[in-house]
Amino acid sequence: MRATARIRATADGRGGTALPLLAGEGPLALRRTRGRGAEAGVVLVGAMSAPLGGDHLTVEATAGPGAHLALGSAAATLALPGRGGEPAHYDVRLTLEDGASVRWLPEPLVSVRGSDLRVRTEARLAPTARLLLREEQVLGRAGEAPGLLRSRLAVTRGGRPLLDQELACGPGAPGGWDGPAGLAGHRAIGQLLVVDPDFEAAPPAAAVLGEYAAVTPLAGPAVLVTALAPDALRLRELLDGACRTYGW
Repeated sequence: MRATARIRATADGRGGTALPLLAGEGPLALRRTRGRGAEAGVVLVGAMSAPLGGDHLTVEATAGPGAHLALGSAAATLALPGRGGEPAHYDVRLTLEDGASVRWLPEPLVSVRGSDLRVRTEARLAPTARLLLREEQVLGRAGEAPGLLRSRLAVTRGGRPLLDQELACGPGAPGGWDGPAGLAGHRAIGQLLVVDPDFEAAPPAAAVLGEYAAVTPLAGPAVLVTALAPDALRLRELLDGACRTYGW
């Protein structure tokens, strides 16, 4: 199955944000919610079990000049095995134009035993745009081994690379992914990326947040918080704390 959800946000000329395009397909249903201040809120609601092996799901969101968009999901996404053993693909493409802001804060992605999922998130920002992006990945349900999960996050600002990184874990991933130099036995991994032009004048400092979380300033007005945790609850606590410190 192939399905795409498309969102476009524009400034409404009255200090708010309109949604002239809000269209979902298949399992990707979209619902408008109340945002904060000038934001328009959108929640992604899973209309059926997905992604299954062989599926290709895409979320495309554009925030036009001066628009402010908050995106989330109603529940965790479960990567499930398919019948033919083919990998599933889940792509997220964010475009932020001048003066726009996007908060992409979905619920966790759970890699179920036997699944094979490839996640790709791409964000393209104008130099004056702001982005708050959270990713949370959980390896297996309670008491369950994980599937194969491969994810990539690529961000450009003003046409120049800001961040491009990949993660692979689970059966079939390169050796050492669960060793002391990798996840060290943890089942939940997450990151919080904040891109804010205000950081040009006052960049955040590198820091350690507890035993398994780190703050890394990037070569640009951005900061990346990476965290490991034994479960999704503890991971969310770590990232929520970082969001209160560096986000908006």
